[in-house]
Amino acid sequence: MKQLLAILLLTASVWAQAPEGAAQNSPQTPSQAQSAGDAAASTPSIPVDQENARKAKALLDQAIQALGGQAYLNIRDMEQAGRTYSFHHGRPTSNGVQYWRFTQYPDKDRLEITKDRDIAEVFNGDKGYEVTYKGSRAMEEKDLSEYLRRRRFSLENMLRKWVNDPGVAFFYEGNAIAAERPALQATLINSKNEAVTLYFDADTHLPIKKSFVWRDPVDKQRNIEEETYDNYRPVQGIMTPWGLTRYFNGDMASQRFLNSASYNQGLDPAMFDPNSGYKATKQADKH
Repeated sequence: MKQLLAILLLTASVWAQAPEGAAQNSPQTPSQAQSAGDAAASTPSIPVDQENARKAKALLDQAIQALGGQAYLNIRDMEQAGRTYSFHHGRPTSNGVQYWRFTQYPDKDRLEITKDRDIAEVFNGDKGYEVTYKGSRAMEEKDLSEYLRRRRFSLENMLRKWVNDPGVAFFYEGNAIAAERPALQATLINSKNEAVTLYFDADTHLPIKKSFVWRDPVDKQRNIEEETYDNYRPVQGIMTPWGLTRYFNGDMASQRFLNSASYNQGLDPAMFDPNSGYKATKQADKH
């Protein structure tokens, strides 16, 4: 029995002295984490899981500050204009179309496309509509589900909501490569066991990639959705990615490139009412 106890104590001591890189390659879950000081039984130290979560939270705080700090957190609405491209199995399906996007946090969005801006997708709460000169109609369930899933796992939702949720667990996973750049990696897991992994530029701490996994309720297949962010520019004190690329199961799905962006301009509530008869005007193009 004494020999077994000695072996256990020696094993615990070796684990406590493992290099930091090993801990980063195998991130600990709350059930696996142990206090680094338990084995030594000397001076008290922070349990490994708490220290790991602290490092993850610190990385997220650095990212928020890099994005603009309080200015970023105080975003109420956003306007964007640019060009979007779609892909199927990684191959382009068009030469791209102009788009105008208007967002009012937390749950209103309007996307106008074509040069005449006469086709729009409007999202208000958990409802989605397609609006044309013929009027509005409810969006197909598949398309609406895709949008709501992206919104739930959006970068903004991670850094403005999940980061303050006491039911979310944080895991620091150390060095990584993302978008072909050195990065620091952290994962957030909410109370529904939904996980999102974020990658931040190792130098600037700006977000460069987001990844999450979900299982299709129909065919039960596991899917991976990713976004990369690049070409950041300051807009009203907020670092804004001028380029965004989405991937689905490893294949490029869409790209967006901005021509302009602005924040907190005060949006017309009618643009988020599909039955208001709201029409796009050149007023929205001035930014």
